Amino acid sequence: MIKNQRLSAAVRGAVPFVLVPMLAVTGSLFTNGSRHLLISLLAAGLSLLLFAAGFDRKKIGTRRMVICAVMTALAFAGRFIPFLNPITAMAVITGIYMGSEAGFLVGSLSALLSNFYFGQGPWTVFQMLAWGLIGFFAGLLAKPLRSSTVILLIYGAICGVMYSFIMDIWTVLWYNKGFSFGLYGAAIISAIPYTVSYVLSNVLFLLLLFKPFGVKLERVKVKYGI
Repeated sequence: MIKNQRLSAAVRGAVPFVLVPMLAVTGSLFTNGSRHLLISLLAAGLSLLLFAAGFDRKKIGTRRMVICAVMTALAFAGRFIPFLNPITAMAVITGIYMGSEAGFLVGSLSALLSNFYFGQGPWTVFQMLAWGLIGFFAGLLAKPLRSSTVILLIYGAICGVMYSFIMDIWTVLWYNKGFSFGLYGAAIISAIPYTVSYVLSNVLFLLLLFKPFGVKLERVKVKYGI
């Protein structure tokens, strides 16, 4: 919980748009596994700091943390579904109903925790950043996303493209040991089949999960005064 409003605003701007991206780029320079994990854990700490900056009352922040833990656990479990990935949908739903900071937290922690099974590496922070930003922007766009299923599904499709574009940055940095716009364009083109799968997966899970999860989260918010 951060009570100073100016400091809170600074944290909300710096963590998702400056600090975590810097960690992602820095992490791509290292080949040592322990350093990868350390950088990922630092990004997780920044995600928690961002979450704390979003709430001015400790009691509400604690209740929201419990909800975020549940959503993260569900996203983690859902990643074992073959060929499909629900993390984007979970981050979006959390962002819409619990706020931008909560959306970023669920997206980033889901990537970190699930990669303890799927494999940690310098790509982990890029996944944390991508899914975190998806949840963060969902919170900022909560009103239109809740009011229209069409807008929600369009956002889900855009998120699939956004995730792929961010991960393509990692691909170029890994392959080239530096950024190249030419290689980045080639990476985007070569990743089109994966991008399409991300888009379809996001749309499918948002169609299936948004309404039932939204109803339950709305009830929890009313019941516990969140």
